[in-house]
Amino acid sequence: MIELIESEAAPVLARPYFQGAQTSPIVASLAHVPEVLEVAMPFIGLVLGPSAIDARTKELVILRTSALLECEYCVASHTVVALDSGVAASEARALRDGDVSAAFPDAREAALLRWVDAVAAGVGGVAPAAGAALAGHFSEPEIVELTLLCAATMMLNRYCTALGLPTGHGTLSRLAAEGFA
Repeated sequence: MIELIESEAAPVLARPYFQGAQTSPIVASLAHVPEVLEVAMPFIGLVLGPSAIDARTKELVILRTSALLECEYCVASHTVVALDSGVAASEARALRDGDVSAAFPDAREAALLRWVDAVAAGVGGVAPAAGAALAGHFSEPEIVELTLLCAATMMLNRYCTALGLPTGHGTLSRLAAEGFA
């Protein structure tokens, strides 16, 4: 929908976020409004990046949320990240395709995924039972962080989908090599 800005044409304020050919379409699109890029990228990095919550758990949230919101860019990108974060290919397929109950028998991860489903696919309030199940496995600070992660992913999903951001060739090649079409 919009032209992605190339590093050579990036506004001065946006240049620190460009990494040559590795620049993400999110950065290349946000570069149209560098003052937003300067705020958005640190926020995104903080919420999606390393924290007290392990990478595997974060990727379960991100990939499941992205699949529920049908964001092709985020599903593709985070399938690769999830695989690199210890999510098995069968688990990634379940997160992408819908039925997670058989793929995630662990009570902690099952409660997390029920919470993600309620937050990302629901409207209005979240059923108290989903919150109670989550609270049985995660501390309050973790619940806040996981919910913010889901919400930030939803924001990015809508952004990427609305603008039709393209998935990189490297990501598509990796997915093909891993058996994802």
